Amino acid sequence: MNEDFDLLIIGAGPAGMAAALAAAPSGLRIGVIDDNPLPGGQIWRDGVHAHLPANARRHRAALAAAENIRLFSATRVVAIAGPQQLLLEDDERAWRAHYAKLILCTGARELLLPFPGWTLPGVTGAGGLQALIKGGVPVAGERLVIAGSGPLLLASAASAKQAGAKVLRIAEQAPPAALAAFALQLPRWPSKLLQALQLFDASYRSNSHVLAALGEERLEAVRLQQNGKLVEIPCKRLACGFGLLPNTHLGQALGCRIAGQAIAVDQWQACSLSDHYAAGECTGFGGSELALIEGAIAGHSAIGAQAKARALWPQRQHWQAFADRLGRSFALDPRLKQLAAADTLVCRCEDVSYGEIAGCSGWVDAKLHSRCGMGACQGRICGGATQFLFDWPTPTPRPPLSPARIESLLQLAEPDEAG
Repeated sequence: MNEDFDLLIIGAGPAGMAAALAAAPSGLRIGVIDDNPLPGGQIWRDGVHAHLPANARRHRAALAAAENIRLFSATRVVAIAGPQQLLLEDDERAWRAHYAKLILCTGARELLLPFPGWTLPGVTGAGGLQALIKGGVPVAGERLVIAGSGPLLLASAASAKQAGAKVLRIAEQAPPAALAAFALQLPRWPSKLLQALQLFDASYRSNSHVLAALGEERLEAVRLQQNGKLVEIPCKRLACGFGLLPNTHLGQALGCRIAGQAIAVDQWQACSLSDHYAAGECTGFGGSELALIEGAIAGHSAIGAQAKARALWPQRQHWQAFADRLGRSFALDPRLKQLAAADTLVCRCEDVSYGEIAGCSGWVDAKLHSRCGMGACQGRICGGATQFLFDWPTPTPRPPLSPARIESLLQLAEPDEAG
């Protein structure tokens, strides 16, 4: 089965919703593909304990009201099925989507770095903790430690406290001088200054990072290095995240140019591949404000509304400046490269340890000597870790781009009905 779209958007987070709504007045056939049950992405993730902001509710309502926008939730991109066509799968079927133009709004994922004990039950990502809480996992009364880097630590702590958890420590690896410089610049973005004041927590410590998660069958305590001193804190849960990585797998597979760790775009949010655009955190982390603006620019550009796109450039520049400041202030300390021991797992899917791949020259060499990156996540977790640990380039994605049923993959061998 095939479906045809004038404009196909991958991702229904802030950037994807903004892109669809910007393009909707054209009357074109617009499809929005997202692997979550409801639109909103990770930042506006729904759940039994989620509290969606008003802006998220407005975007969701506008998306539902647009007659020429079709939303495909709980739908995954499995593979590239041919020129300007993707193989998609949901829980019931697989089909090909043909498109004239494509906007990638594939977002970002947490950077998780390996350290002794990081695979113990009770250890999650900082964003993962938020997702669990929104999904209804009870944490009331639990003693938590949150560690890593970036504003997500404070947001995760706030979610945990609202759910009744006791946050014992927020360990931020950035030094005090970097945080002070960041704070002095926040008045340029009043909403971010207010947000920082609201999220401030007395348990926050700079120049602090996790050394090990301790326990036998599950987490029992966390060992931290805090201002040069060793600290051990008994706790039931550790949430640890070292920033975000752009999701570039689909862009790479399509042939879009990658700059650094993100999909490269021009002033119109256009990729190096003709009729392909990208917006939001797959082009670099900047928060929901920047994602919304970039998504709208991409949507306007895709339908030829250049004047409307250009009118948004000053807003993009304003929020890009915030993103740049954020990146400089929370740059990871090279000492974090030394967290893993020889027997620490780097690839959790295939149980590959740090010692097995530390001497490898890159991904190909690592795969020749182990199964690193060959598990269910297709290198999404260990790929980011090895980029930081060994400076390996981003692994080249191979189909399937997400776990898929055999009958879905068989469609790749079938002739294109539209051909």
